[in-house]
This record gives sequence, structure tokens and C-alpha cells, in this order.
Amino acid sequence: MLSGTEDTLPPVIVHRATMRVVDGMHRLQAAVIRGEETIRVRFFDGDEHDAFVVAVKENTVHGLPLSTGDRVAAAARILRSHPHWSDRAIARISGLSARKVADIRRAVLPQDEQPKARLGRDGRTRPLDGSAGRIRAAELIVKEPQASLRRIAQLVGISPGTVRDVRDRLRRGEDPLPRALRSQKSEEMRPVAAPSRSGPPRNGPPRSGPPRSRPPSASEPERAQYRRSPLNILMKDPSLRSAERGRHLLRLLSVSAALTQSSEWLVGVVPEHCVGLVCQVAMENAAVWGKFAEDLQRRTVRSGTREE
Repeated sequence: MLSGTEDTLPPVIVHRATMRVVDGMHRLQAAVIRGEETIRVRFFDGDEHDAFVVAVKENTVHGLPLSTGDRVAAAARILRSHPHWSDRAIARISGLSARKVADIRRAVLPQDEQPKARLGRDGRTRPLDGSAGRIRAAELIVKEPQASLRRIAQLVGISPGTVRDVRDRLRRGEDPLPRALRSQKSEEMRPVAAPSRSGPPRNGPPRSGPPRSRPPSASEPERAQYRRSPLNILMKDPSLRSAERGRHLLRLLSVSAALTQSSEWLVGVVPEHCVGLVCQVAMENAAVWGKFAEDLQRRTVRSGTREE
């Protein structure tokens, strides 16, 4: 059919290093049948693994379609040569779904050979474990509450949408890690559920409102206890929520309260060479809060409104 057409055919793709045809064998054969001595060529510069990727990609967009078996075999070969590519990137090349590529990845790559980060279709490399980026974003949100989502995303290396989700979780008093990430970390790192090992839970400025409930993983008794806690009562106080300085105080109290849920886990996170410094900072913070409480009590006594 190609040899009988008068249309100008696309150039064949040739791997320059080996002079092998990467894409266009039928077009080459059609030129031979027509007795032509030359054919238009687009040379590809790269290694043989990348040349195979080009061949698969070209065959999924034109010419005779690859069978499902061919596409699966091609995806498996690409995964072995480019394990750092994301499932979606390989799916786009091979003509499979990202879910199917993920299944093939688990079948052809041992767990210890799985990369820690993957290159996406947009050319950006993202860590496979998103907990580290979320924890770092939470720290920056607490430290720089006025920073834009885009700025934090650029500093951390995650998407603005992820930063927005972290900020919203902090405002609700929730862990910056979704339940799925917390469960995954619990299974991989320790026998009891806790936040990601990459960092502690943080809480941000409750601008749009305080937390109304505990995270969904909490039991009903825990949620009831939280609703009766002093922090939750303060979070619902409109006199604090409506003022910028009041929201700042609630944010600081929330950050300190998060330590209660993760103190046991955090003890194991501190490296030996940092123990002294962490202890010093923790005691300094405790002293600051102690002085703050004493100042409040003295003010209450002076005003004659101290509650028994």
C-alpha cells in the first residue's frame, strides 16, 4: 500500500550510532520496491535504550498498532532501562494505563531497586515518598504564614496544589500527611501508627476557622476527649479567631499541642550528635511558655478576675 501511494511519507528515524532503523521499516521497504535509491531520514542521537523508547512511542501514534502483548513487553523493557521514569510517562509512551504500568513495575523490579524519585511527563523529578515534601511545606507554612503557595512549592519541590492541601489540613488541626501516607509509614517503619518519619506534624494559622473534629483515624472516645480539651475550646472562641494576633496565638498553641501526639516518635528521630542541642531548644521553649503562663496569671490576679 505504501509503495503505491504518491503522498510524501514522513522520514524514517535512524539511530545514528548503529545506523539501525528505529521507526519506518515499512516506509523503507516501500522505497526499495519503488526502486528509489534514497529516502528521507531523521537521525536520532542517543543510546540504544533511548532509541527503543522512540521506536515504541512512534509505533503507538501511527502505523500498525502494537498488540497488547507487545505494549506490555515494551513497557517492561523501558522500566528496566528507565526505572526512574514515572508510571504515567511510561504509560503515555507504551499506550497502556498508568495502573497497568504500575503492575508491570512491581513484577519486573524488586523492591530494593525501586528509585526514590521519579521523572514525570513534565520533566520534573518528584520524590516517590511525598511525606518529606509535605512535612517541609508544613514547617515553612508555620514559619512563614504569609508566603504564597507558589513560593513554598518552589522551595520544597512539590506542586502548589499539594501545598494548598497541607495548609488546609493545618488550619483544620490535622496531620499534614493524608491517612494513606500515614498508614504506609506505619506499616513500613513501626508497629504503631504515627506521622511520617520525615518530620513532625505541624499546625498552621487557623485563618478560615479552627479544627472542628479530630482526623478521621481517631476513635470516637478520642474525638470526644478532643472536643472537651482546652485547645479546642480556645479554637472556637470568636474573640481569638477574629483577630490576627489571636490567630497567631492559636497557631503557636496548636504547634505545641501536636508534640503530645508525636513526642514518643520524635525521641527516636533525633540523631545522637543533635541530642544536646534539641534538649537545649526544648527547655528554652518550655521556659518561654512557663513565663507566658506566669504573666497571664499575674495579669488575672491584678484584674481581679482570676478563676478558681
